Amino acid sequence: MSQSQNQEVQGIAADRVTQWMTQRIDGLAEPLSFELIAGGHSNLTYSVVDQQNRIFVLRRPPLGHVLESAHDMGREHKIITALAGSQVPVASTIGLCPDVAVNDAPFYVMDYVAGPVLHDAEVTAAIPADERSALGDHVVDVLAALHRIDPDTVGLGDLGRKEAYLQRQLKRWSKQWEATETHNVPAMDESTRLLAERMPEQIGASIVHGDYRLGNMIVGQGQVQAVLDWELCTLGDPLADVGYLLNSWVAPGEGEEDLAPTAAGGFCSRDELAARYASQTGRDLSAINYYRAFSHWRLAAIGQGVYKRYLVGAMGENRDVDLDAQKNGVTLRAEAALEFLLN
Repeated sequence: MSQSQNQEVQGIAADRVTQWMTQRIDGLAEPLSFELIAGGHSNLTYSVVDQQNRIFVLRRPPLGHVLESAHDMGREHKIITALAGSQVPVASTIGLCPDVAVNDAPFYVMDYVAGPVLHDAEVTAAIPADERSALGDHVVDVLAALHRIDPDTVGLGDLGRKEAYLQRQLKRWSKQWEATETHNVPAMDESTRLLAERMPEQIGASIVHGDYRLGNMIVGQGQVQAVLDWELCTLGDPLADVGYLLNSWVAPGEGEEDLAPTAAGGFCSRDELAARYASQTGRDLSAINYYRAFSHWRLAAIGQGVYKRYLVGAMGENRDVDLDAQKNGVTLRAEAALEFLLN
């Protein structure tokens, strides 16, 4: 499963990381083996296995230059640690290393949680139908639970400003778009304008995951076992998470997105998802199409950043990616955003 400690694994200073982990984990059996886990286009995730087959997970920023404030390991570690013991399942954290002398970048280590990640419909198809139905309900329940948590009571009240979430997000991702733009996308310009023009009023504030979808969860027995990838988490408008989840919740036979996990079938519909969330939180989802447009727009900005990082080689060597497909995906997201805003 893993590469030998004696082999160079890009992004890991094996000897120094091993020393750091040995000081924090009782009975760690050296040598450790490290392997880059497939998937994820931003922060890099590695499995770490000791000689007794104990498995841990290490997260670090992408290789090369990254945008200011992005890929903050300390922030991600803080969020996961704060949510331990809540109704939002997360992996147990072991420690944060802010010292770049150890691994050339900050990183943190957490326990390994067993179970599949449903990246696509093919993986989902292996899950029994009754488990899919239960899992879909639990995905909604966990999101509602996250949005009910008072950030101040779990030590996350300083994670970000609670108000003006959409304004802040538009500013942040517009800035990223400008910093990474490599070609003109007219639908992006128009959707940016309309999102600012038609912005709804924010009602209340919560912890916002920012990337809440089945592909960022470890699952098992019809339950979410751990929610992953908290790097975009902040405080703000919870309906942004709902719009994002609805966009990812693709029904069987729904056009070109048949690779999405839920396209395998057996899950609740988008309407049922929204109704379940609304009943648990009491939130009004009448303006949810704005949030679905915002979600597509933001993914276009994020996708453009990923595209540029691949172009300059910041995602590591030998990463198999279709640059034309990545570039086209940015345009498709921008056009999807515009369609929601115009209809």
